[in-house]
Amino acid sequence: MTGAGLTPAACPCGRTELRGKRVMTMALHACCGRWLGIGQTAQPAPDAEALMRSRYTAFVLGHIDYLLATWHASTRPATVTLDAGDRWLGLQVRRHSLLDATRSEVEFVARVRDATGRAHRLHETSRFVCEHQQWFYVDGDLH
Repeated sequence: MTGAGLTPAACPCGRTELRGKRVMTMALHACCGRWLGIGQTAQPAPDAEALMRSRYTAFVLGHIDYLLATWHASTRPATVTLDAGDRWLGLQVRRHSLLDATRSEVEFVARVRDATGRAHRLHETSRFVCEHQQWFYVDGDLH
C-alpha cells in the first residue's frame, strides 16, 4: 500500500466514522492523508492523537520526510531508516490525554510483522508538544 493513488483506500491508522448505522474505516484522503499531504496540500494535525495516527500511517507508507518534520527538534534523529521487510498490521489508540494547552500524551499499540515473519507489538506512551499551533512528537516510554 503506497503512493498518492490510494486516496479511496482505507486509512492505515484504522480511525473509524459512523456512516448511517455502520461503523466504517475512514478513507486515507479524509483521515491521515490531510496531514501527510497525500493528494492535497498538507495541513497541521489538530491534536496529538491525529499526529500520532498520521505518523503511524507515515511508517506504513514510508513517508520518512513527514516523520522527521513532525519530530521535535530537541529529540529528532538525523535520519530515520525503515525496514523494507516490515509489514504494519494495525494500530490501537488506548488513551489520549491533554496535559495542558501545549502538552499531550498518547498511549498506543502498533502491530508489525518483520521480514522473517515474526510479529511484534510496539506499546508506547508517547509525549507531544504544540509549538506555534503545530504538534510534534517528542519521545515515549515503551511498555
